[in-house]
Amino acid sequence: YLEESINTVSEEVEGRLAPFAQHLTQLDTIPGVDKRTAEVLIAELGVDMSYFPSDRHLASWAALCPGNNESAGKHRSGKTRRGNRWLRTALVEAAWAAIRVEDSALGARYRRVMRHRGHKKAVVAVAHAMLRAVYHLLAEETMYREPGADYYDRRHAERVRRRAIQLLERQGYRVVLEPAA
Repeated sequence: YLEESINTVSEEVEGRLAPFAQHLTQLDTIPGVDKRTAEVLIAELGVDMSYFPSDRHLASWAALCPGNNESAGKHRSGKTRRGNRWLRTALVEAAWAAIRVEDSALGARYRRVMRHRGHKKAVVAVAHAMLRAVYHLLAEETMYREPGADYYDRRHAERVRRRAIQLLERQGYRVVLEPAA
């Protein structure tokens, strides 16, 4: 009896989400997002992103953005606010799955943040990045393109190069760069 009820509910949900089949397919291309997570995202966010001026506004509305508590030059806890618990839960679970995908930008983001902030904050940072990707997919009606694990390094190559030079110079070396081949 239980299996029949579950099948009936599944068919009913699929029937209600039929008009959003294209959006479900778009969201399913994000690493870590499966069919059920995409359904939750559409149910909680909708597909019309014109309500939010930018992806950052959406992240703030969902309370998946870092807090900023500073007064008199002192930085206090930057924990996130309470937001939509179903949306947050779905995105955090999807982030857990996304950080295990090899050679993905989301996995690289997790490893980069985890070094300095810890596991839980890194997972929330990945969920934040996923929510911003969801905004762009739904607003621009495109598919997710995986930028690759070295996306950050390619995007900030000059910054990485400058930091490496400064690190060596602080240790007493003189650095002269020559392009290889």
